[in-house]
Formats: sequence, C-alpha cells, structure tokens
Amino acid sequence: MQLPRPLRRGDRVALVAPASPFARSEFDVGVAELARLGFEPVWDDRVFTRDPIVAGTPALRAAAFNEALDDPSIRAIVAVRGGYGSAEILPMVDAGRLAASRTIICGYSDITSLLVFSVCHAGLVAFHGPMLDRRFSRGEDGYHRASFLAAVSETAPMGKLAPTGLSVLREGRAEGMLIGGTLTQLAAGLGTPYAMRLDRPSILFLEDVSERPYRLRRMLTQLKFAGLLDHVTGVLVGDVRSCDEPGGGPTACDVIVDVLGEIAGPIVSGFPSGHGESPLWTLPFGVQAALDTTDGPSLTILEPAVAE
Repeated sequence: MQLPRPLRRGDRVALVAPASPFARSEFDVGVAELARLGFEPVWDDRVFTRDPIVAGTPALRAAAFNEALDDPSIRAIVAVRGGYGSAEILPMVDAGRLAASRTIICGYSDITSLLVFSVCHAGLVAFHGPMLDRRFSRGEDGYHRASFLAAVSETAPMGKLAPTGLSVLREGRAEGMLIGGTLTQLAAGLGTPYAMRLDRPSILFLEDVSERPYRLRRMLTQLKFAGLLDHVTGVLVGDVRSCDEPGGGPTACDVIVDVLGEIAGPIVSGFPSGHGESPLWTLPFGVQAALDTTDGPSLTILEPAVAE
C-alpha cells in the first residue's frame, strides 16, 4: 500500500463536496475548526454548487477533486458532507493519479465509495474520519481529535484503540487489512468496476444508519454471495444508529452475527465511528490491524498510516 504524506501544522487542506450539498453555517464553523488545528483550509466557489440531491454535476465535482489531487501544496482532501453522489465521480478519477498524489482522503458515509476506491483500486491508504458537516463543525463534540491527529499526522502506528462501549459479540483474535465503511455503500458498489475487492486477510469494518435489520441482512447476504467475505478474518461494527427493529428484536448486531457466522474470527461492536452521536474516531483503511478480545475488546493499528 502507498502511504499518504503526513498532515502538519500549516499544511493546506482542500475542502470538496463530492456528494450532497450542505448548510453554509456548517461549512463556516468546520473551516474555523480546521484552522484552529493549525491547518489552512482552501476551497473555491464550486463547493457551494447546489443541484437536486447533489452538489453540482458529476463533472464539476470530479474536476474539483482532481485539481486538489494535482496540486502538490494540498496535503489532504476533506469532504464537506456525505449524503449521495461520490460514486458518480469515480469514472473520472484515475487510480494511478490518486496513488501518485499521496493525498490524504478523509470522510465517511457516502464517501465510503471514495475510500474503497483509494484502497482497493489505487492502493493508497484512506481515512474513515470526520467531515465538516456535523463533525468538525461541532468541535470535539463531533470528532475525536486525538485519533484524527494520530491517524493523519503521526508516522508511527496508532497502536491500541479501546474506546469505551465496545462489546464482544464473538471472542477471538484476528489480523488483517482494515477496510470497510457504510454497508449501504459497500453493497451498492457490487457489480461495478469500483467494488470493494478483498484478496488478502482483512478486518471488515461496518456501520450504517436507519437501516432496519432485514435490510442489513439483505446487504450482508449480498456481500457474502459476492465472495467478499472469503478473506474476512474479523468484523468490527461501528455505529449502527437507528438500525434495530422498532419495538424489539432483532437488533442490527443480531443480524450481523447471524449472517457472518461462518467467519471464524472475532466480532466486536460499538466502535464510535460512523453515524453515531458520540465524537467520531478516525480509522485508517488499508493498513494492517489486529482485532482482539482476549484482554478486553480492542483494535490495534499495527502499521503507520502516513509517511514522509
């Protein structure tokens, strides 16, 4: 895997909108938070384009993204918001160009499409982390500052991550490449040239929001039938807010354990990354990690996510 360059104080961070439009108030407060961290946020007026559902045409959104990749002064691209639309720009993003840029790509939700493309098709580590909308804009109530800075700025491995609230759904220990994202986006990519591809032992991270258990079961079964689970050694479940059956079982985690029962390794839930209300922790995708329940549940990032 190619590692992005680390993000240092004073570095320029491009703000792009590859998916849906957003509230200007969220943007302005998020910009202020990035500046408070010591970075220089940069953007142009294209980021404020508003079309129905999406933040401008696919060509416009792809051009903004590609121009940020081509600018050697840009160390990171942070998405403003998810929603829908990232997959539409993938035919206009060159995998080799992305890898050569060594640019940090950061976001979650719909941005899963870009993260998977970066890791599985360009071979560049990417970051399941905060966006401006409702994350940087809320300050430390919206994102976990320590994990973000450790992931994008430190050239040493992040090490052991054991946030409070983790639950063991199945015991065990596993190692593999950390990859995944929002289940809806992972399933939507199947059958396209941009689908997640797993050809090595992998720890699968899954999260989603407002998807009832039968929908989760359908999408997990789709991943299973597509062969994407063949190399999965363990499963880390993130935020699954509003995904339990209203009024009672089954829960989202019940479905995950049931469908993924053939995986021999551990299943751990409750990692605070995704659509939850708590501060979002940043996870590097594409690096080697270990999921372990033997001394309390934890995820250990075994490799650096950035390098000079």
